[in-house]
Order: sequence, then C-alpha cells, then structure tokens
Amino acid sequence: MALSLDLQDFIIRARVLKLYRQALRTTRRAPVHARAELRQTIRQEMENNRNCSDKQKTRFLISQGLERLKGLNEMLDMQGN
Repeated sequence: MALSLDLQDFIIRARVLKLYRQALRTTRRAPVHARAELRQTIRQEMENNRNCSDKQKTRFLISQGLERLKGLNEMLDMQGN
C-alpha cells in the first residue's frame, strides 16, 4: 500500500523522523541503567501521537519534542555524559 503525501505532509513526516532519530541518539549519552526506560518513553510518546492528522498540532508536537530533547541534552551535559 503506497501512501500519497503532498509536499507539506512529506516535510512534516521527515521532521518527525529526524526528531525521533535525534532522541534515540541522545539516549546513548544517558547512563546505562536509564537507557532502556528512556528509549521506551520516547517510543511511547511517538506512538501516542502516531495518528495525528492535524498539521498544526503535529508542528506543535515537533516543537515541544525539540524543547524536551534540548532539556534532556542540557541535563546530560550537566551530569557529564
């Protein structure tokens, strides 16, 4: 089954996937004992919003995810990871 996406949908999908990959890469910096739980939380957040078809809400969720990822990176930096 092939999906037919317009340009805006394609760009938003690419941004979501980029955010997901960045978040998973960031988990590598987390302490070993926390990585699995962190990955599970990230995946669950993505799954919760998987079927969101509202472009404006999706853009908001992407920006919120980027802010949360920035906060996680700052926290890991403070811990020296």
